[in-house]
Amino acid sequence: MRSSGDGTAMGGPYPLQSSAAGHSPKRPMAVQGSVQESGDATSGPTEQEQIGYRGPTACAAAGITYRQLDYWARTGLVEPSVRSAGGSGTQRLYSFRDVVVLKIVKRFLDTGVSLQNIRTTVQHLRDRGFQDLERMTLMSDGATVYECTSPDEVHDLLQGGQGVFGIAVGVVWRDVRAALSQLHGERIDTGETLVRQNPADELARRRNRAV
Repeated sequence: MRSSGDGTAMGGPYPLQSSAAGHSPKRPMAVQGSVQESGDATSGPTEQEQIGYRGPTACAAAGITYRQLDYWARTGLVEPSVRSAGGSGTQRLYSFRDVVVLKIVKRFLDTGVSLQNIRTTVQHLRDRGFQDLERMTLMSDGATVYECTSPDEVHDLLQGGQGVFGIAVGVVWRDVRAALSQLHGERIDTGETLVRQNPADELARRRNRAV
C-alpha cells in the first residue's frame, strides 16, 4: 500500500475515513470511475431488492436481538431503508442489504471496533453498488476499517501488520440469503406476504405423520 505525503492511502486497500474528521470514505470505484458507472448501478432491481423484512425476521437472519435492532434504528446506526416505524401500527421494514449490514455491524461490535468507525463503514456500504458488496472484504486493526477488493490487497494489509480482523462481505451475503430464504418476507411494491417453507417445520410434519 502506497501513501501520499499527507498520509492518505493511494491504491488498495482503502481506509474508510470517518466523516467526523472531514473526509469521505475512500472507494476504489472513485479511482476507476464513479459507482454510478458500475454494471449493477444501471440495471433494474434484483428480486432481493424487491422484498422487505420485518424486525423479528431481520433479527433472526442477522443474529441479533430485537433490543439491538431497535436501539440501532433509534440512534441512526442502521435504519430500515424500506420503511421506518412512523406511528402506531406501523412496523419497520428492512431490505436485504440492511440485513447484511446488520450482521456486519454485529461482528464488528463483537470484536471491539469503535462505534465511530462502524458508522463510517455503514455509510460506505450503503454508498456502494448492490453487487459490489459481494466482492468486498472489510479489514480492521481496531482503529481503522479498510476495504479490500482483491486477495493482493488483503495480503498487503496483513503484511503491513494493520489487518487483524476481516469480514468477507460475500460470505455474510450468502449466509443472510440462506437464512432469509426460510423466513417470511413482504413484497415492497404490493405488500404481499411471502410465506417461506421452513425445512424444520416440514421435518416435524413428516415425523408427526409417521407417528
